[in-house]
Amino acid sequence: MTDLPSPVRGVTVRVLMGIGACGPYAHVVADFEPPGTGGGFELFSAVPERRLPAEFVPALRAGLLEGLDGVAAAVLVTDGTFHEVDSSEFGYRIAGVQAGRAARVGAGLLPPEAGDALRWATWPGRRDPARAGKRGGRAS
Repeated sequence: MTDLPSPVRGVTVRVLMGIGACGPYAHVVADFEPPGTGGGFELFSAVPERRLPAEFVPALRAGLLEGLDGVAAAVLVTDGTFHEVDSSEFGYRIAGVQAGRAARVGAGLLPPEAGDALRWATWPGRRDPARAGKRGGRAS
């Protein structure tokens, strides 16, 4: 198992899937740190249950593990919200996968181009996928 080599703070994921009148919704903000003594994956939450109900945490955890893909990290969820109708375990699993992959890109474990596919994730230092393919353009 590889350890996350450096902290990646402020990873934000807001899943908004408009499928008809509704769709999965999930919102989390997390800080990723290299693992503590003993390594492995640890998940902590500083978000009150009224903002992020405990029923969604197992799906978020499963998504984070999938997105980190064997990378050991300590994850602190610092913010999050839910929607009474549209939030689901499916949405939080997607949010976890996107957050875990974003942390891997932010820590340099994946190339920056891998972040282009992360539709709902942002993190400090994320390149703008719309500008990434443009070269040698004239300044206006």
